[in-house]
Amino acid sequence: MQGPRVSVLVAESPLPVRRPPEHRRTGTVVRLRALAGGGLGAGRSVVLTRWPAELLPGHKKLSLSQLCTGSDQSIRTTEEPPPQESLLAAMKVELTARTSQTSKAGEETPPPSPSASAASPPAEDAPLLPDAGVRRRPACGRFSQRSGSFRREVSRAAAETFLLTRLTLILLRYLGIGYRWIRQFLALCCYTLLLMPGFIQVVYYYFFSSQVHRSVVYGDQPRNRLDLYIPTSTTGLKPVVAFVTGGAWIIGYKGWGALLGRRLAERGIIVACIDYRNFPQGTIGDMVEDASQGIAFVCKNIASYGGDPSRIYLVGQSAGAHIAACALLNQAIRECGEEDTSSWSVSQLKAYFGISGGYNLLNLVDHFHRRGLYRSIFLSIMEGEESLQKFSPQVMIMQSSARSAVPLLPRIILFHGTSDYSIPSVESQAFIDALQQQGAKADLFLYEGKTHTDLFLQDPLRGGRDKMLEEIASVIHSEDPDNSAQHLVVPVARRLVPEFMLKLAGKGNAI
Repeated sequence: MQGPRVSVLVAESPLPVRRPPEHRRTGTVVRLRALAGGGLGAGRSVVLTRWPAELLPGHKKLSLSQLCTGSDQSIRTTEEPPPQESLLAAMKVELTARTSQTSKAGEETPPPSPSASAASPPAEDAPLLPDAGVRRRPACGRFSQRSGSFRREVSRAAAETFLLTRLTLILLRYLGIGYRWIRQFLALCCYTLLLMPGFIQVVYYYFFSSQVHRSVVYGDQPRNRLDLYIPTSTTGLKPVVAFVTGGAWIIGYKGWGALLGRRLAERGIIVACIDYRNFPQGTIGDMVEDASQGIAFVCKNIASYGGDPSRIYLVGQSAGAHIAACALLNQAIRECGEEDTSSWSVSQLKAYFGISGGYNLLNLVDHFHRRGLYRSIFLSIMEGEESLQKFSPQVMIMQSSARSAVPLLPRIILFHGTSDYSIPSVESQAFIDALQQQGAKADLFLYEGKTHTDLFLQDPLRGGRDKMLEEIASVIHSEDPDNSAQHLVVPVARRLVPEFMLKLAGKGNAI
């Protein structure tokens, strides 16, 4: 039975051998006495010369122990042109290792034929084993790849942690020691503790569910990542929601959309939660730019995740509703002018849903100042007082330069709670009035007694029927009448937080 074969470069010459002068310091010469009947004849001398790698491209350096394993060896030579750099005539030798364990006593094994020699050459990086086998290392390669990927993830997490820590210190320097923001921060901590039973379950789903594709890169900036929530059903193309999270333009994060993503994915909708630079890492212009770039990525690439590019919907909550509305209006205005619109088009969006958003910053400066987001900080976020109109969708829609863009806008639907003290519901009402006055298709849903976070957090954590999510799903599935009834029949969501904790969180809600 023939063992595996390797190819090495050797030179045949009588003893003693002389190395070429130009390679005396780099070449390694080994003298080997050929066995009787080994193909070159007894008493002949074979010199195995291991040349530098740059002179022998494509050949692997082998040690003497790798060549001489086994109890018997046969050597056969064939002519081959030498490397141009070498002054020594080279010959190509096939070395066949045969083990005595596979040969019967007294049975002679013929030398390998050329066809057998070329049948199955071993991998170039697979060393020979003494037992006439080739060590395969795919598992080792996969382990190395996983180790490298794990190291990259740890390095990325460490870099982002350092960045967030540095930005937090900068933010604290901006905030100073004002009692209002300290009061709001403590209220936020209490709110988080009360809802912690539900948050733990959502975090577990976020990190361990196979339906969640985390941190898909959509741009070059550090926060240009998005999370994808994929429905369990893989039949047919799914409608898509591009979601921009809130966070007072300071603490926004794509993970905040995990609960919304889960609930909509249960209704057969793909959700892309877009992350963006927060203050002080970026200002409002950077946030709008990031959101627009994330929307463009969804429009161009969602088909590869099972989404329908012709059924994409834009959703924003709180500060995210404001950022998404700015991105939508800016894109519509660009399409009316001569600016480049190659990234994405407003016509690719079927509708825009705004949840508890603020759309006129001129009316919110003093309101936010009284609630702890001080005027100086807010103006820094919005790039100065002169930029407030530029980033106020309600003001933008009334300007003559934007009126021609109104017919391009998709249907706009706003949701707001009447007991929202963070951003009063009159903000949504005023924006709807301005849109309808300009001829846009716009609707408003007001929820009596709901606070700023009831619609987005407490109601989904409560379980059972969720009126706002059902309204969003019904609008989305109305574009696909054949499957709308099937998708709207979903299991009743179970409760994640006890009712008394939800009510306490609602009373102390000051976000």
